[in-house]
Amino acid sequence: MGGRPLTALNIICFPPKKLDMSVLQAILRGGLDKMAEAGVVLVGGHSVEDDEPKYGLAVTGVIHPDRVLRNRGGRPGDRLILTKALGTGIVSTAIKGEEADPALVEKAVRAMTTLNRRAAELMTQMPEVHACTDITGFGLLGHACEMIEGSDAGLRIDATAVPYFDGVRELVESGYVPGGLYRNKNFRMPMIDVEPSCPEWLLEILFDPQTAGGLLIALPAGGAETLVKRMREAGMDDAAVVGEVTAEPKGRIRVA
Repeated sequence: MGGRPLTALNIICFPPKKLDMSVLQAILRGGLDKMAEAGVVLVGGHSVEDDEPKYGLAVTGVIHPDRVLRNRGGRPGDRLILTKALGTGIVSTAIKGEEADPALVEKAVRAMTTLNRRAAELMTQMPEVHACTDITGFGLLGHACEMIEGSDAGLRIDATAVPYFDGVRELVESGYVPGGLYRNKNFRMPMIDVEPSCPEWLLEILFDPQTAGGLLIALPAGGAETLVKRMREAGMDDAAVVGEVTAEPKGRIRVA
């Protein structure tokens, strides 16, 4: 939303009778490393004994009230930029099945541990960004639906322009698909029209639930090309224009 994080609280659920405490130490160390990278100060935390490990952060930050970016507000003619490749949910499922290629795992982990900080900084330097959302558990199309649900605009997604990890297609076609992908698809398909040019395996990737996915940004066409150029110069090689905001059909997404 364009804010600057300042402080964070650790929130931890952990089974000390099932997992060694060194696992918890590694989790906390990783979180602290990312807080330092984001310029955030850890001010405490809460822990609960639980059978399933869970870790997260409650973050406090600041933003000027006139500069808040919401997930709605895209205008017809705006281009849509996606800043990270898709596929982390599918890769994670393959890891559980011990079928993920090590090189693919490395790419997915690198993406999940890359902050959106630099992308957000570059975005907020653009004068005419109209909307932004992060791509996480609802997948690209699920979060895209949130951008136009009940609005006077629609979206067109160019499926062939959407970046995804090499090797993910093969995993989808082999059946390594997370359950959350199907839930996303079943919930949001009533808002989506899919052209015959988009194959089923690619549609699955567009619904893949992401961990630490990228940003989906709506802004005018001229600014979109400039922003993608700046992002790629900053090392975000997967940043790409993946679609546009349309006047019709209202409240729907066309995937071509």
